[in-house]
Amino acid sequence: MASDIVPVPKGFSFSATSAGFKYSGRDDLMLIVSETEAAATGVFTQNAFQAAPVLVAKANLAKAGGRGRAILVNAGQANACTGEDGMAACRQTLKLVAESLGMAPREVLPASTGVIGARMDMEKWAAAVPRLVDGLGQAGPSQAARAIMTTDTFPKLAWSSLSTASGEVRVLGMAKGSGMIAPNMATMIGVLLCDADVGSLWWHEAVAACADKSFNSVTVDGDTSTNDCVLALANGASRVKIDSAEGRQDLLSVMMEVCQTLAYMIVQDAEGGTKIIRIKVKGAKDHAQAELAARAVGHSPLVKTAMFGEDANWGRIVCAIGRSGAEFDPGEVSVAVGGVPVFSRGMPSGGDLDGLLAPHMRRGEIPVDIELGDGPGRYVLLASDLSYDYVKINADYRS
Repeated sequence: MASDIVPVPKGFSFSATSAGFKYSGRDDLMLIVSETEAAATGVFTQNAFQAAPVLVAKANLAKAGGRGRAILVNAGQANACTGEDGMAACRQTLKLVAESLGMAPREVLPASTGVIGARMDMEKWAAAVPRLVDGLGQAGPSQAARAIMTTDTFPKLAWSSLSTASGEVRVLGMAKGSGMIAPNMATMIGVLLCDADVGSLWWHEAVAACADKSFNSVTVDGDTSTNDCVLALANGASRVKIDSAEGRQDLLSVMMEVCQTLAYMIVQDAEGGTKIIRIKVKGAKDHAQAELAARAVGHSPLVKTAMFGEDANWGRIVCAIGRSGAEFDPGEVSVAVGGVPVFSRGMPSGGDLDGLLAPHMRRGEIPVDIELGDGPGRYVLLASDLSYDYVKINADYRS
């Protein structure tokens, strides 16, 4: 294994290479391989236009019964909205890799990110795969995480471990994403690796639960991509079997910590973003109602631009709550920004709110606390602000 400061789960090897799909002078293709067959799962975008790698990964997981060996990710070409030609190209990329590794194509899970509609350049794939396979073990997770970046400004890695009576279990995650972020399943592209011995069904349930409480609870611009997915392998190489209720809960907590750290990084790296808005809603009739209110605030361009401009315009928050579709009594609603009450039970709070809020609005993270009533519903959403640079980045994205 190439030297890397990241503690890697046992039994995994990494490779990264430059295929020249879109970006010159940098790696844009990465491969992760488990030494042994692993419990495999994925959570995928709910966008109706699902990219070829999403459809192929789903099919492979079904064929292999929740088992797998490798994850293959490219940047620069999304292979989305490319029809049957795109499906055939995706299958061919897996065949190229699988044959070189001596495994079945169904054991390889694909993911792609980049421009929608761009077709795979199969000549570049054919030239790059031998280098990719030959380089297996010569890269670490940091290089792999860099290879899947698009408009990201830094690679996103997180890791943790669990000490048990039988030994240590490691969990490692990586993700890419900074724009087109409002996942409705997982994240833009995420990878979760673990060396615990776990059952395939529990592994799927655990990854889905982690995604729901992390990647599904962030937004940058309200867009759910065609390619969003989290792919996850647990290979048992630590020889620590996790099969008790307590052990599973402990491992789930470690996995959740890793996923939530990655989700925070995604919002932190939002295209042109300067601030994180931590929106907490409580007192709703149920959790779904709380989520409606939180997402209306987090998606609102008016709220986001006010945060960017450090303008304590709480009326935009209240307005967003009002159009969210959540059920509540307007006279029971209260809002605080930076811990400062600005709207109490349907009425503006008194005092010099602009003066009180000014230091809070300058911070890199701004808490927005919303109380809709006295119900049990709660939800937390991380959102970014909306800046001039977001428009510039996305106006020039294909150039």
